[in-house]
Order: sequence, then C-alpha cells, then structure tokens
Amino acid sequence: MKIGDTVKIIAGDNKGTEAKIVRVMRREGKACLEGINVVERHVKKSYLNPAGGKKTIHVGIDMSNLKVVKEAEAKKSDAKKADDKASKTAKAKKGAK
Repeated sequence: MKIGDTVKIIAGDNKGTEAKIVRVMRREGKACLEGINVVERHVKKSYLNPAGGKKTIHVGIDMSNLKVVKEAEAKKSDAKKADDKASKTAKAKKGAK
C-alpha cells in the first residue's frame, strides 16, 4: 500500500467504507485515511506553538484491516489482457502451420 491508493476497510467501526491513503506508517503497520479517524488533540502552549489550542490529527488504522481496491482491479484487468494476448498468439501460430 502507498499514498494515493484507494482502500476499503474490512474490519472495525468504519467497515465497508472506501477512502484514499493520506499517510503510511510502516513501522507501526498503520495507514491514515482521508476523512476517517480524524480526532482533535488539545495542545499546550509552547515555544513552537505559542497559541496552544486544538489540533486535528489522523489516527492510523491497522493495515491488516484494509484492502486495496483500485490497484487490485487494475491487476485483474492486466492479467486478463495478458491471457488474451497469449491465447491470440497461440492461435496465430497454430493457424500458420
């Protein structure tokens, strides 16, 4: 899985939902999806963030609960095209004899 892939959630509260991957965290084995599991965290005032306040962040979903949708369909169609080409060349060779 990589950024930009469309995936379907196969387990959990959002089961059946399709979304795009925004961020992949390989070490944790999680992926952040667009518009799903977005939470607000309260941030303390600091030198880097003098205003403090709220910050929206994405919470990752375990990759084992995701299934790639768009890439899988493309691979299936590519496999069919390869099979069709192989059968056409086999028929052409057979007819040439």
